Amino acid sequence: MRKPKQSNKITKPFIRKNKREKSNKKNYKVRNWKEYNESLVQRGSIEFWIEKGIAEVQRKGDTIIIRKKRGGQKQYDDSVIEFCRLVGKVFHQRLRQTEEFVRSISTQAQLDLKVPDYSTLCRRGVCLQVQLPKQQKEKVIAILDSTGLKVYGEGEWKVRKHGYAKHRTWMKAHISIDADGEIRAVKLTDNSIDDAHAGKTLLAQQTTDKIEQVVGDGAYDKKDFYQNREKHPRDENLRMIRKTTRKRWKMDSGYHKRSKVETTMFRTKTIFGEKLYSRSIGNQRTEMMRMAKALNLMLYNGMPNSYCVT
Repeated sequence: MRKPKQSNKITKPFIRKNKREKSNKKNYKVRNWKEYNESLVQRGSIEFWIEKGIAEVQRKGDTIIIRKKRGGQKQYDDSVIEFCRLVGKVFHQRLRQTEEFVRSISTQAQLDLKVPDYSTLCRRGVCLQVQLPKQQKEKVIAILDSTGLKVYGEGEWKVRKHGYAKHRTWMKAHISIDADGEIRAVKLTDNSIDDAHAGKTLLAQQTTDKIEQVVGDGAYDKKDFYQNREKHPRDENLRMIRKTTRKRWKMDSGYHKRSKVETTMFRTKTIFGEKLYSRSIGNQRTEMMRMAKALNLMLYNGMPNSYCVT
């Protein structure tokens, strides 16, 4: 009989860890839980999402002529189209369901409003200019990051089980936030655009902001991103790392502020999902802008104020 082959692997004895030694993760508690809980409740209120001026624009008449030119005229103001698309995105409604949803709201409120049909919402959504609400601040810290949003393709279970096919397509969402989590700039690109190239566009959108610091991961560590400075910040960072350690440099430079933008990405995918439902590129860009606008409105309504429990 053949002797069984002996394995060269060294097995380590199993050591049961104490409960206190399992994790060094810090615990946090929320100071303003009552106010934050009320803000979470208000997110489901339709009155919270009705902006001022929407009903007044519609009360002027069923047909609102924006400009006169040859061909068909616009019957609805851009604010009406934006309101319908924003409500549909927040409450996860498709265009046909959004049309009836807004119509039922006007019926319950006893307003004689003419709601745009789903084809009008789709057609006008391509050229819709969504203004991102931003607060006036003296100084801004630009924290940059990107994430992928699927357009169409298989789900995660199928990819893990059988792999992905050729027709798996996704877009890249680039955002810039402030230290408090407010989204200051948004850019939706193809998945072939790198972060450094899109990062320059995000900074160019913040011309009115006084940017005090720019925080990003290694994807933004490229020569053209530094805008031809005589003294590159990358050289200064390398000198600081050589003098101390990488861990110490991250603490001194505020590198861990990147976790805030990762939290914003997590909020985006948790609230709205990981998929873009629009098919055209124009509608996909306005859809991303609506998500960013809704996140800022939720932020203004109330966010948790937590503290570390020692």
